[in-house]
Amino acid sequence: MKPAINPDTAAETRALPPRTLLAPLERADGLLASIPPALPLLSLRVALAVPFLLSGLTKWDGFLTLSAGAHFLFEEEFRLHLFGGTYAYPFPTLMAAAAGTGEIVLPLFLLLGLGTRFAALGLLVMTAIIQLTIPEGWANFHLPWAAMAFALVVFGGGPLGVEGLWRRALPPQP
Repeated sequence: MKPAINPDTAAETRALPPRTLLAPLERADGLLASIPPALPLLSLRVALAVPFLLSGLTKWDGFLTLSAGAHFLFEEEFRLHLFGGTYAYPFPTLMAAAAGTGEIVLPLFLLLGLGTRFAALGLLVMTAIIQLTIPEGWANFHLPWAAMAFALVVFGGGPLGVEGLWRRALPPQP
């Protein structure tokens, strides 16, 4: 004959201790926490640099020669959306050259890990201007770009770059 099971204590006898249930999650958390911070910072630098660099390359037909497409975009297509109205870009050729230069120089600094915080800040400002130009792109493009840039402004580029090499090579200042 089977012993009677008390329904009040049956669930308690079958349940695993809470630590046993959480052990796999704690091991996974420990494994994820062991990823060196340099790797996500490097991936942020690359992920932010690539779209800007590719866009910048389309704005030039050669050394210091703006493409016809860049002229057209800044003169005819792009409009600033401010205070409920749309306005043409002031000095469209200058703005196209500045954007094209920033979209090449700043990502190269990010990829090199040189002046990362300042390069990321520059791309964050560019993202804000792009948001004012193409407001419907905020969720798919501008928000992730801004989040990546902001993280790099706050945390820097990490040890996998020129700055990191300099810091390891030079003695600390008193």
